[in-house]
Amino acid sequence: MGFEELLEKVGGFGPFQLRNVALLALPRVLLPMHFLLPIFLAAVPAHHCALPGAPDNFSNQDAWLEAHLPREPDGRLSACLRFTHPQALPNSTLWGEGQDPGEQPEGEPSTVSCPQGWEYNHSEFSSTIATEWDLVCEQKGLNKATSTFFFAGVLVGAVAYGYLSDRFGRRRLLLVAYVSSLVLGLASAASVSYLMFAITRTLTGMALAGFTIIVMPLELEWLDVRHRTVAGVLSSTFWTGGVMLLGLIGYLIRDWRWLLLTVTLPCAPGILTLWWVPESARWLLTQGRVEEAHRYLLHCARLNGRPVGEDSLSREALNKVAAAERTVRRPSYLDLFRTPRLRHISLCCMVVWFGVNFSYYGVSLDVSGLGLNVYLTQLVFGAVELPSKLLVYLSVRHAGRRLTMAGTLLGSALALGFRILVSPEMKSWSTALAVMGKGFSEAAFTTAYLFTSELYPTVLRQTGMGLTALVGRLGGSLAPLAALLDGVWLSLPKLAYGGIALLAACTALLLPETKQAQLPETIQDVERKSAPSSLQEEEMPMKQVQD
Repeated sequence: MGFEELLEKVGGFGPFQLRNVALLALPRVLLPMHFLLPIFLAAVPAHHCALPGAPDNFSNQDAWLEAHLPREPDGRLSACLRFTHPQALPNSTLWGEGQDPGEQPEGEPSTVSCPQGWEYNHSEFSSTIATEWDLVCEQKGLNKATSTFFFAGVLVGAVAYGYLSDRFGRRRLLLVAYVSSLVLGLASAASVSYLMFAITRTLTGMALAGFTIIVMPLELEWLDVRHRTVAGVLSSTFWTGGVMLLGLIGYLIRDWRWLLLTVTLPCAPGILTLWWVPESARWLLTQGRVEEAHRYLLHCARLNGRPVGEDSLSREALNKVAAAERTVRRPSYLDLFRTPRLRHISLCCMVVWFGVNFSYYGVSLDVSGLGLNVYLTQLVFGAVELPSKLLVYLSVRHAGRRLTMAGTLLGSALALGFRILVSPEMKSWSTALAVMGKGFSEAAFTTAYLFTSELYPTVLRQTGMGLTALVGRLGGSLAPLAALLDGVWLSLPKLAYGGIALLAACTALLLPETKQAQLPETIQDVERKSAPSSLQEEEMPMKQVQD
């Protein structure tokens, strides 16, 4: 008897599993709030060089700025330069201190960077890390780098948590993730320097990676195969809820320290919920901890109303299952590249996942230049994810996985491309295209989980998902840095996001279709290119994010 048969006896889907999904909803809500937090945390409000105070008898603020600040080629007052000497204005008696018209330098007036710092417009944000440490102009790269540091931490943390959770258990490492996220989040909010903030934020990313690695297996390892789709769809809505909730919290809390505290403190009640979160019985059996697994399985059967006899859950029966689980060889990443067809699938999936993450976070973190304010934009960006999931559900059933994957990535690329062609004055069109791009990128994300899990055989499914997610996080960490390309050309970041999405769309067409195909169990099944066989139509397409 295998673990799946054992799970069938105690109930593979019922009150026990639903309670587990509810208890693990909090990490899913917190993740997007931290991942997309730079939208508000690192926002750069309108600013200009700090200027000496205007004379008491001078009331025209615009003229005062005009006298001290040069204009950019697009006509806006410079945010990073000021005149070395104040300039005389037509019909104005304003001159530099101690100057008369004869002292005005001839030719092009000289400029300097802001020697006295900057003045910021606090109408939208009372405080951000950009205003706190003057991360603007020459230092704006440091502002974008905080997101890269964070995602790099997530990448490293995912590798560490993946190994440690297999070694010490899911529940124990989830406690570590909660406590470390809480402590490091509080330390980030209390940062007294940019260096301290960058270090603590990177470590926070490592801590939060535990949620991405542990929560889903802890849910799925208590669910039977038939109901993993339902749980997967339900769980994905928590991410969307977190995206929308971030917009509301950001609107209510305009100071970056209090905002960071607000999205961090829910980790405290999350620690308390671990009292009711069960350890994975499958993992306990692989470790030979039969007594603990027996206790959790009895609890599952009792909550699900399944009467079980002593024979079906006897120590001898559990020992046999444990022995079977321990004999399964642990796969490695190298197994994904040993055979030609599996190597082809792995390389293509790596490109696709990089493109999906790169374009998703590129679109999600770029909320400037739209007709809506940043708070309403974030709310709309979250709301559009719900119809995107419906689009995926319908498309994969009729058009298939491969065309849906390529189509959603192509939609993201086209939306980004058309935004380049739209003039800055056409705010409504730019907003509509940005929302479409966000919807398509979210649809691509959802499809990527489904498609990838169906491409890999059961014996390598977890390993394949781990590799592609790792490459995806690399794409997510590079997305904020690509925004710095606007210094070369204003539209270059959008071109980069769209170009990578287009490359990923073309690569997706090289993958085999899995619609109505039997899920492969072994590497040989993949290599044989088994012909599609009948699959129950009622099996929803978003099945088996992980097996």
